[in-house]
Amino acid sequence: MTTRLAITGHRGLSAALEAEVDRMIRAAVAETGSVVGVSCLADGADAVFAQAVLDAGGALVAVLPASGYRDTLPEAYRPVYDALLARAAKVVQLEHVTPDPHAYMEAGKRMVDESDSLLAVWDGLPGRGPGGTADVVDYARSRGVPVTVLWPEGAVR
Repeated sequence: MTTRLAITGHRGLSAALEAEVDRMIRAAVAETGSVVGVSCLADGADAVFAQAVLDAGGALVAVLPASGYRDTLPEAYRPVYDALLARAAKVVQLEHVTPDPHAYMEAGKRMVDESDSLLAVWDGLPGRGPGGTADVVDYARSRGVPVTVLWPEGAVR
């Protein structure tokens, strides 16, 4: 049986923290077995997860919050985003034009609604703005979708 696994998580991780998160995500993906990964492909946890899913032989579903989403990503990250997007088995483009907190929350909800469980690379703190990791975790829990929180002990964003 294939498991549909979504990701939500922090962006702007330090290289050391991203390496530890990568190890944790790869372990979680490996435990899942046959997997379809659902991701917005943002820099940070989303991209680490997407690559781990592809490396494990899984399929990738990209949920894009808005048509202008790519332009809001860090310029140095865009080639990685483009490569991941090109490898997606399915792309879900939401109807928003401008990527804003509402669009991000709608994308988070869409990922949760289409998944069996959610991985959250989350420090457990309240969100820095609406539509972020904490809100997606709250939404998943409100829908009864299992959430696995991954965060290295003692790590600080």
